[in-house]
Amino acid sequence: MDTPSRTRTPAPAELRIDARHRELLDQVLDKWSLAVLDRLCERPCRFNELRREIPAVTQKSLTATLRRLERNGVVEREVTATRPVAVTYRMTPLGKTLRDPVDALLAWADTHLPAVKRARRSFDEQADS
Repeated sequence: MDTPSRTRTPAPAELRIDARHRELLDQVLDKWSLAVLDRLCERPCRFNELRREIPAVTQKSLTATLRRLERNGVVEREVTATRPVAVTYRMTPLGKTLRDPVDALLAWADTHLPAVKRARRSFDEQADS
């Protein structure tokens, strides 16, 4: 029996997520990037300060995260010629524009987390049946 095909109305061009968007979002909104951005939105930090404030991150992951954020223009790195050399990271003006959208996503998560937990329980109960 033929079923009517459902065609999905395409989202407006402004709302389409394509490979360019996905790559950028993956690079600035991953687990460690969010933790780093959270700290740097409060104040500039040196590398070891970030390591202490995000104890679960490895040195390698933190280095990669900071480089990725710097490459994307979200974080800037300032080297001070002292002994030993001091490296401070801070948000760029572009990086500061991420604050409101990230806060909106976190607020959405806070508001809807109970409904998401209920949906997960229901799904898991059905999957176990």
